[in-house]
Amino acid sequence: MSRVITYSPAYTLVPTYECFNRCEYCNFRTDPGEDAWLSLTDAEDRLRSLQDTGVMEILLLSGEVHPKSPRRNAWFQHLYQLAELALSLGFLPHTNAGILSFAEMEQLKEVNVSMGLMLEQLTPRLLETVHRHAPSKIPQVRLEQLEWAGVLQIPFTTGLLLGIGETEEDWGDSLRAIAQLQHTYGHIQEVILQPHSPGSQQNFPHGAFSPETLLQVIPWARKILPDTITIQIPPNLLKDESFLLACLDAGARDLGGLSPKDEVNPDYPHPTPSSLAKILHPAGWDLTPRLPVYPQYLTRLPPQLQEVVGTV
Repeated sequence: MSRVITYSPAYTLVPTYECFNRCEYCNFRTDPGEDAWLSLTDAEDRLRSLQDTGVMEILLLSGEVHPKSPRRNAWFQHLYQLAELALSLGFLPHTNAGILSFAEMEQLKEVNVSMGLMLEQLTPRLLETVHRHAPSKIPQVRLEQLEWAGVLQIPFTTGLLLGIGETEEDWGDSLRAIAQLQHTYGHIQEVILQPHSPGSQQNFPHGAFSPETLLQVIPWARKILPDTITIQIPPNLLKDESFLLACLDAGARDLGGLSPKDEVNPDYPHPTPSSLAKILHPAGWDLTPRLPVYPQYLTRLPPQLQEVVGTV
């Protein structure tokens, strides 16, 4: 069994927190029109300050501007320009900006070494509860985007959000849908198993997802998903050091992007690689940095991006 645990040295840029969805568990969004978009100048200042720090991945994590909004094109162009800027300064962009059209994904493929979208859960029942005010959380629309990523050969990250009102059967349905896409297109690098963790901004009345149940979900996911998919867990959302080790023993092998702030879960600071190494190394695990695109997916990138990755 491999004793290597990977993570991505990352930094998150948020083009905008505004979002037309209002998921009840969200600790990220602001209402449309209430957030000033990150300027290219401010983004460049931040990125230049990160040069020579070891950061490799720039996660472009954005709220969603409605597809029919007159500002949609400006928002998309801003995403594209931020990814271009990150590339020009020696970083590797990974965009997660919610629901995108096929044409938008095709364009972003030219300036991103990987992309992502959480499937969350495939059941439509959540549209009556936590997603009742979240039009882009229609499960089949999200599943379609995962398939488009496969058609476009985009190295992709997806995942499940656990503890938002779904059932055990729903976990299986969601994992099997991801597995089927992987069998067809082979483009999914990672599946995140993200336990719901209460935050100070949310309206969702339920508590944290049970740690003990997460330990059951990880090996279950490992059995359903092809071996070509790595299971990722967010270490800042785990209850303690011993539980982190238990998750690794259960089959998780990646800790995701470790940046100064978890923008999705701002109440839960990320641990540092050095603090994680102090936990993992005595237990026999080797903590190793990785790029946001896995080596086996490099040939799927456009030639210009393959060249950039080769210089990082």
